[in-house]
Amino acid sequence: MDNVRGFDEDRIGMDGYVDGDDAYAGGTEPALDIGSDERRMHVRAYNHWVSLLRGRAYPSIEDLDPASIADFGPHSVLLDFSRGIEDPTIAFLGGALREECGLDTSVTLISQVPSRSLLSRLTDHYLQIIANRAPIGFEAEFVATRGHNTMYRGILMPFSSDEDTIDFIYGVINWKELVDAETQAKLDAEVAESVRSTPRTPASAAVWADGPSAGLDDEPGDSDDDSAPVIGASLSDQLMLAQQTAAAVRAHDTRSRATLYRALGRAHDFAACADADPAGYQALLDTAGIAVQLRAPMTPIVKLVFGQDYDKTRLTEFATVLSHARRTGVATGGLGAFLDGFDGGIKGVVKAERALRQPAPKPAADPADALRERPTLASVSIDTHSAAGEYVVLLARAGAGDTLDIVAAIGGDDALTLRAMRQVAG
Repeated sequence: MDNVRGFDEDRIGMDGYVDGDDAYAGGTEPALDIGSDERRMHVRAYNHWVSLLRGRAYPSIEDLDPASIADFGPHSVLLDFSRGIEDPTIAFLGGALREECGLDTSVTLISQVPSRSLLSRLTDHYLQIIANRAPIGFEAEFVATRGHNTMYRGILMPFSSDEDTIDFIYGVINWKELVDAETQAKLDAEVAESVRSTPRTPASAAVWADGPSAGLDDEPGDSDDDSAPVIGASLSDQLMLAQQTAAAVRAHDTRSRATLYRALGRAHDFAACADADPAGYQALLDTAGIAVQLRAPMTPIVKLVFGQDYDKTRLTEFATVLSHARRTGVATGGLGAFLDGFDGGIKGVVKAERALRQPAPKPAADPADALRERPTLASVSIDTHSAAGEYVVLLARAGAGDTLDIVAAIGGDDALTLRAMRQVAG
């Protein structure tokens, strides 16, 4: 039975976003150890999709030529929905995927794909793209038609012919067949022994999907390495790395709190990198068609990372989190730990930041100051037992000829006196 997992490594417990990030705290299962090559192909395919966006909601299908992509093109399929979503056409099927599934050129529709073939692992998810309107990644294990237990990792990405309607979906999948348990145990023992006996050399180059140190940041579950800042990477690379992690948040089956914190951490790191390269940052904003917001400087950051079509309420919350991190001096690479230790998580940070933005209440004006310069209307001699300068409430009865007959001096009621003073002072 398939065990579908997420684009990054976590699965959600709920779909919503509730106070204290409970929606992101679903149980996390151990991710499948598919291997670094499969993960890197997955990342490269997503990065290619991002590079084709060019400020649009979806890349244009005119810009995609899967037959010319030597890297992951043979492992890909292009689905055409121009005839409708019920039974899309297979517009392209890569050679490696066609050979693995044993399909010939007569298979041109989704309905013709064998149910237990590797290709069906991709096509079974295409309706999720239509619903989510964003890339979706997944990994799982299943028994293929040849009877071999197979692990795979796939990603589906939307394309459009009019920049609005999703009428094409491009999928990339990689896989490996498992060895029997005895052989796997021997291999695991040999690898473990090799790791123990070989000293680890710290990576001096940037850890990036296709770089020489790619394996250091590939394995799911290695949250410390995965959230570490990428030293020396360009601004564009920092952005793509943040977008890659944010894509896992966008997928409905991968919204875990760990994944969200990691994406926000990458966005925080990208913001710091943008500070050091304002010209490059402005160029990225111009390309994406995003305007600078002086009153909300972190909003363009989160739009670049999570996408302009992402839920506006969450974008506002994410921008508020980044603003608070900047206000409180959270170091690069440290936002995830900061959120983990903050009471209430994201919601708590948002509340704290909004409280700091509230203007300080103005001190209440002393009505005595306003009354001190008021001209005296009349002076009468009454023993009220009050010291000079103190205010006294007099109760008078209107008499004939515009006279007032004072009948009482009310003393000892400070609240009444203060209310009268404030009413007179305006």
